[in-house]
Amino acid sequence: MRETASPELKLEIKLLILETLKFDDVTPEEVDDAALLFDEEEGLGIDSVDALEIVAALQRKYGVRIDDQNIGRFIIRSIDTISDFVHCQQNGLPFVPPEVDEEQA
Repeated sequence: MRETASPELKLEIKLLILETLKFDDVTPEEVDDAALLFDEEEGLGIDSVDALEIVAALQRKYGVRIDDQNIGRFIIRSIDTISDFVHCQQNGLPFVPPEVDEEQA
């Protein structure tokens, strides 16, 4: 079973992403926690450069490391996956990507 982050952490991460990517016309309430961030219709429509900026911002703010690109692609999917990853890192817990968790269920 995956660990999940608090609503406060999710809001904090939304604000960090919106500020980092300079999305001044988007409010945190408009960002669906489960929406795929790369999706232009449901998410923010980010690209790979934006993803790198998000990773750098997360590293600066929370001190987390995303060294493995294969795992990174599961982390930078949605607000839910990013916040769950940060929550796990802060609490010394292993991060289980959603696909892995669903396959084991």
